[in-house]
Amino acid sequence: MACDEPAALSGIFTRQNSSSTNSLDFEPDADYRFVESLEERYKCAYCHLVLRNPHQTGCGHRFCQQCILALRELNAVPTCPVDKETIKMHEVFKDNCCKREVLNLHVFCKNFPDCNSKVILGRYQEHLQQCLFESMQCTNDGCQDQILRKDLKEHSSQHCKFREERCQYCNTYVVVINIKNHEKNDCPDYPVPCLQNCSQIILKKEIEKHHAVCPEAEVDCPYKQYGCHVKVKRGKLAEHENSALREHMLQILDKNSRLEEQISDLYKSLECKEIKIQQLADAIKKCEKEFRQYTQLFGNNSNLMVSTQALASHLDKSARLESQVKQLIQMANQQQSKLDLQPLFDTIENVKQKIALMETYDQRLVVLEDQSSKHDLQINIHKAQLNKNEERFKLLEGTCYNGKLIWKITDYKMKKKEAVEGRVLSIASQPFYTSRCGYRLCARAYLNGDGSGKGTHISLYFVVMRGEFDSLLLWPFKQKVTLMLLDQSGKKNHIVEVFRADPNSSSFKRPDGEMNIASGCPRFVPHAVLENTKNTYIRDDTLFLKVVVDLTDLEEL
Repeated sequence: MACDEPAALSGIFTRQNSSSTNSLDFEPDADYRFVESLEERYKCAYCHLVLRNPHQTGCGHRFCQQCILALRELNAVPTCPVDKETIKMHEVFKDNCCKREVLNLHVFCKNFPDCNSKVILGRYQEHLQQCLFESMQCTNDGCQDQILRKDLKEHSSQHCKFREERCQYCNTYVVVINIKNHEKNDCPDYPVPCLQNCSQIILKKEIEKHHAVCPEAEVDCPYKQYGCHVKVKRGKLAEHENSALREHMLQILDKNSRLEEQISDLYKSLECKEIKIQQLADAIKKCEKEFRQYTQLFGNNSNLMVSTQALASHLDKSARLESQVKQLIQMANQQQSKLDLQPLFDTIENVKQKIALMETYDQRLVVLEDQSSKHDLQINIHKAQLNKNEERFKLLEGTCYNGKLIWKITDYKMKKKEAVEGRVLSIASQPFYTSRCGYRLCARAYLNGDGSGKGTHISLYFVVMRGEFDSLLLWPFKQKVTLMLLDQSGKKNHIVEVFRADPNSSSFKRPDGEMNIASGCPRFVPHAVLENTKNTYIRDDTLFLKVVVDLTDLEEL
């Protein structure tokens, strides 16, 4: 019978004896050290290694799933390497009973003898994720060191060169190997010497402000605008002003004298221009007077053409004179504005003050934005903690201590779709207890089925979990368990399955890990019955499952 992929193998091997080992598995290529010598019945007849996903042939020999596929690919008619019998693929079935036994074999941790733990094979990977002697990469970004888990916290917080530490100056978190570079180039609170050799140590962010008052900085003489071009250290500026007082006064007087001469020249120029303007104004009046005389003289007589030409000539002359007058007035205004610059200086000073004020506002806004970001971060942390507390309170409020569980499953269609697509194969209920100090239990449901019920049924299992009082309880768990799908019509047409715990099954022994292997009904209820509109097992996309543990003969602590 043809089959191309391992995934298709389950479609060929239709027989199976159990389906409650989905939560356990192991890596096939690891070098396992078993506590007891590995029996031949747990070895693959082809690769001679420990069986992984064992399948049994019609001749009774067991093979790994990948090995049985390899035999079929090697030969069109595969034969058993042990007895040379032809392997008939329709007789091969998945041996979950053997798989469960293999997964419960005890092995030493690979970190033996440092770690002396003995764990079952199915929990081996889970143990490695917690083993204190497992080598793992440092969690700090950029660090490639391999560290034992037990030393990881100390390494990452104390020894790793890629750990973050607070800068001693600005309290910013910086990677250790970069902290010197940060201090010299980026830290605003790093102390640096003044560039002017004044022997003072200043914070880097204050250096510019310091230079504005540093006594060793060279500055121009305040009388530079009057002609003193000496540069002197700020601390000796007063001494220079006192020693050069006479020269400064002479420079000021000389500058003032030159300004007075310039002003006098400007006034004279203005007076000349005003005289010229007046002369031009008189000429315009004279032209207007002559124009009126010509108008009266010639009137409408035959010499109108001559008068018109004379008139045009006078109009042109008048326009030129008017243009010259406007230019002179404009020049006079420009000369006047040169003499009155104080309003302009006042305006510039006001603008400078406003710019400085705006810069201080920008700095305050940056500080406020930083504080706001920190507050938002703290609020988000508190919200996350509140959500965790709320979930925990809900779980505690819904916990039952009488051996009964009512499990409400909402959004059935969406959760079944996730199971069909392989994203979430199973869902688990909240834990419940047989008493306050009793057995800790839960239910697990496969909405698209599991094992023989996959794709056609809902599978419902009962799970014994590790509890706080297990050392005081009797083991194995022996009580009768009832699984129910509740009818929501009020007619109590419930679907019920009852079984008693098998004391010889590993599912009901005292848990070594978080929970035992699930046990229950892979074909609990068909999808056709559950989703039939004539039935009332689902309402508002919600169904209810009930698990009841018989407490008879169960001693309460």
